[in-house]
Amino acid sequence: MADEDRTRAQSRAGSEPTSRPASHRPHAVDAAQTRSALRRLARARRRRRWALEGIAALVCLIVLGSYLGTRAAPEPGDDPGGGPGGVPAGAARPTGLPAAEGRTNEAGPATPGLRPRERPPSPEPSSASAPAPPAPPVGSPAAAALSVSRAEAPAEIDLSAVGTRDWMHWGLRGGNSTVRKRSGSGEIVDAGGKGDRVGWDGNQEVVRWSDGAPERSAGGSPDGVYTCGVGNGFSLAIAGSGEPRTVQLYAGIWMARGRLDARLSTGGPVSTVRLEDPYTSQSAQFTIRFDLPRGARLVLTWTVEKVFTPHCGNVGLQAVALR
Repeated sequence: MADEDRTRAQSRAGSEPTSRPASHRPHAVDAAQTRSALRRLARARRRRRWALEGIAALVCLIVLGSYLGTRAAPEPGDDPGGGPGGVPAGAARPTGLPAAEGRTNEAGPATPGLRPRERPPSPEPSSASAPAPPAPPVGSPAAAALSVSRAEAPAEIDLSAVGTRDWMHWGLRGGNSTVRKRSGSGEIVDAGGKGDRVGWDGNQEVVRWSDGAPERSAGGSPDGVYTCGVGNGFSLAIAGSGEPRTVQLYAGIWMARGRLDARLSTGGPVSTVRLEDPYTSQSAQFTIRFDLPRGARLVLTWTVEKVFTPHCGNVGLQAVALR
């Protein structure tokens, strides 16, 4: 009986399936979804990379445009002539230390590429005049008067002819050398100024005279003096005589902006004229007309207002004449 029951049980077990085969369909679905997600991720990465590249290209174009805009015109501190330190090749105003006796030995035209009497353009007009004050009413006491103008300096200056009342010249024998009109009125006073004076013998303009002291005469002197650095310069004073007077001041600049201030010791506004050249040298004749009573003075200051080179941007002084 037991054997019969065991046989039936084995027969039923043999008729039932042992196991159900595993299905592979869920794994196939997962793989397809993964590939789709990867493709979407790749497309998103490509779009992000294109966007970043476009932004980078736009930034480069903006930076290039800004650079080209700033380099369209030379800045004052740039090297305008290709020389070291911003000094144009051929510019003759000295850039090193002065030679013995306070004089530089360089000479020749100070304007590269120009003929001797040609001038580079200046940002200032050829003549900048301060308007003269209105004439006082008839019968009233005479009022002080002052006017200042600027023009190109002549190639030759005859101090004996221009300075019929008094004249003064600088630099014939070095930085501290002066020559005056013999038997002049003595109304021109060198009041000093800031900075060391250095003799210079390369001015484009030449000066002559026949009534000087201690040097009796000169046939054509290119000499003068200069001083370097912002705020440095020269100070002159001319005494009033109670009559209208005219002063001719012969001065220049080298890679700098020079400022001439004229004022009266009796008060009133200051008249200012500037001369500028960021590339080389330039000279000018300043004409100052004034009328002061005796005991009053006209005060002139000629100073460096701005420099365009680290190598001794300066103002120079040749002569002043009074008539």
